[in-house]
Amino acid sequence: MEWEAPALVLSAAPYGESSAIIHLLTEEHGVFHGLARGGTARANRALWQPGNLVKAAWRGRLADQLGALSAELVHGSAARLLSAPLALAMLASACAVADGSLPEREPCPRIFHLLTRFLSLLSLEPEMASWGGMAALLRWEASLLTDLGYGMDLSACAVTGQADGLAWVSPRTGRAVCDAGAGAWKARLLRLPPLFLDPSDPGTVRDWRDGLRLTGHFLARDAFGQHHRGLPAARLRLVDLVDAMPDGDAAGGG
Repeated sequence: MEWEAPALVLSAAPYGESSAIIHLLTEEHGVFHGLARGGTARANRALWQPGNLVKAAWRGRLADQLGALSAELVHGSAARLLSAPLALAMLASACAVADGSLPEREPCPRIFHLLTRFLSLLSLEPEMASWGGMAALLRWEASLLTDLGYGMDLSACAVTGQADGLAWVSPRTGRAVCDAGAGAWKARLLRLPPLFLDPSDPGTVRDWRDGLRLTGHFLARDAFGQHHRGLPAARLRLVDLVDAMPDGDAAGGG
C-alpha cells in the first residue's frame, strides 16, 4: 500500500534514536500518521516543522500500518515566521487544532485547502499577523467546526428571525442572537465579533479575544470534549498572547 500527495506537517514527535512519528494533513487521506526514519537528524529537522507544505510519500505493507514516510519540502512556513511571534503562534495553534480534532484517515479537502492557503499567506507576508491573520484563523476555526458537524448558525437571530444586527451566540445551541433578542440573557451569551460575518473585516484586538473565546468554547466542548481531551497547549498560548496585547482601534492600526 502506498500513496504520494501534497501534505501539511501538523506535528512531529521523536521516536527511538533518530526517527520521528509525523502527523500530516492531506486532501484525500485526511490526518495521516507515519514513521520518518532519521526524522530528528539535523539534516531532516527543518523538513518536519509544523506548518510546512511537503510532497509526501507513504508506504506500508498493510493499509492500517503506521508505515514509512518520506517527503520533499515544497514551502517552509515555520522558518519564515521566527521573527513574528504572533504569526508563529497562529501557525502552531492551527496545526495543533487540526491535528487534535480531525478524524484520522478521513478526506477533508475543504479544510486542507483553507489551512494551506492560510499558512502560505501568513508565511509569505508575516505582517498579515497584525492585520488580517487572526481574523482568517478564526474564520478557519469556524469552518473546521462546521466540517466536524459542530458549526455555528449565524444566518439569523434565533429569537426574532432577523438577519441583521447579529451580535451574540448562544453557548448552548451555537445560534446567533441579535441585541434586541438577547434581552436579559445577554450576560450568558458569547459575543459575536463582526469579522465572522464580514470576510473583509480584520477585527480589533477585542474582536480577536472574543473570537478566540467563541470558537474556543465549541472546540473545547464538542471537537475536543467529545473525545475527553482539552484544547491544545499551542492554542492556549495563543489566547494568552492575545490577552496580553494592548487594546487598539483597527487591528492593522495597532
